Amino acid sequence: MFRIGYRTAKTAVGTAVAIMVAQWFGLENFASAGILTILCIQDTKKKSLKAAWSRFLACILAMAFASVLFELIMYHPVVIGLLLLFFIPTTVMLKITQGIVTSSVIILHVYSAQNVTTDLILNELGIIAIGIGIALLANLYMPSVESKLIAYQEQVEENFHRIFTEIVRYLRTNEDRGWAGKEITEVEDLINEAKTLAFKDVENHFLRHENLYYLYFKMREKQFNILQRLLPLVTSISFKVEQSKMVADFMEELSEHIHPGNTALLYLKKLYDMRVKFEEMELPQTREEFEARAALFQFLKEMEDYLLIKSSFKGIRPNKENEMNTEEAN
Repeated sequence: MFRIGYRTAKTAVGTAVAIMVAQWFGLENFASAGILTILCIQDTKKKSLKAAWSRFLACILAMAFASVLFELIMYHPVVIGLLLLFFIPTTVMLKITQGIVTSSVIILHVYSAQNVTTDLILNELGIIAIGIGIALLANLYMPSVESKLIAYQEQVEENFHRIFTEIVRYLRTNEDRGWAGKEITEVEDLINEAKTLAFKDVENHFLRHENLYYLYFKMREKQFNILQRLLPLVTSISFKVEQSKMVADFMEELSEHIHPGNTALLYLKKLYDMRVKFEEMELPQTREEFEARAALFQFLKEMEDYLLIKSSFKGIRPNKENEMNTEEAN
């Protein structure tokens, strides 16, 4: 489907503006300002600033190399090759390789002029300043991604709820009803996509080193790893015991309170109380009962880890739709 993104729009407008400004100032090779703008507009503010700085330094360095070598040796294509032979390793050493392409344009401008003058240097500096400056101005605007992150959050929580529901159903019936488990794959993809988007949001804020949503999805990723371990443990229980119903009731209540708020301390207390009840109950009478209860005890240990992960997360303020829900979250 044909679609014009905000970065494409900024690149198109920024390039046109850079060329018009350079042309208005009467600069030679004014179209090169547009090339600089195209190369400096990135998908995040930090990347754009880094690209701009690399290209600025590389262009200044290129003018110095070109001025010295062309004037000391001669204006000849062989000298361009010799210049690049030393210039490129220098950019690698200074970690400004992003500027090789744009600085090569500056080198060719000097070569075409066949003479290094003050006017030429000022002209090139003007092109560099306009091209990079317009790109940085264009990249000041970055659309908010919070609504997308909230959508990812809600989708992940909905899939967690479905997984919990399947666990509850199996604990109560010990029957495999052919659950396809597509939620498992969906959760993994959603978390990876959400983490990438959240990290991009960090890159759009110069003074921010972490994103609460990124921490949230990292937390859910750790919980998801536990759920993946829980599923084969649950399906290994083929014998009905009283404790299965207790765990199923606990998991059902837990499934109804999956949201980004904090904390999980209430459910940790309930889990601890249930474990104490398990220990006070009569010992298993058969091998099958023993194995089922041992699996359930291991299940509770995994769920304790699941809740401890959430309890260490400071939480995200719920949106308006969830503000009425003030119960503890898992």
